[in-house]
Amino acid sequence: MPRRGKIVKRIPPPDPRYNSIAVQQFINKVMQRGKKSVAERIVYQAMDLASERAKRTPLEVFEQALRNASPTIEVKPKRVGGATYQVPVEVKSDRRATLAMRWILNAARSRSGKPMYERLAAELMDAYNNTGSTIKRKEDVHKMAEANRAFAHYGRL
Repeated sequence: MPRRGKIVKRIPPPDPRYNSIAVQQFINKVMQRGKKSVAERIVYQAMDLASERAKRTPLEVFEQALRNASPTIEVKPKRVGGATYQVPVEVKSDRRATLAMRWILNAARSRSGKPMYERLAAELMDAYNNTGSTIKRKEDVHKMAEANRAFAHYGRL
């Protein structure tokens, strides 16, 4: 953290097909070794396949999947008098989207046997329908926060 001046958050330009910043951020997360065209192809194919299955527009499916996978509360460690407590805190909107994207992508990568775009489409559909490992991950985070609600008074970090 700088001693002076504010940190200016850099927002990437929206993606060419859907004109959406969220889709562009997701493409950037899918990208490995700087191969953006490969990442774009994977994401667009996955979104098309998921929209076909859901009978909705691709952007609708993607945004609903992100909303369903986004956590509202998480735990952060806070050290108080020699003990470390897991303190539940609310998740800011930027981090919410980032976590949802990360979880969807990790779940898709951990699936096996199919091309990446099919695995990603399946994971998007699971998140869209409120099922699958991404949603389980979100629920686990919420359960952890609920279990540690007693430490909420240690509050703001």
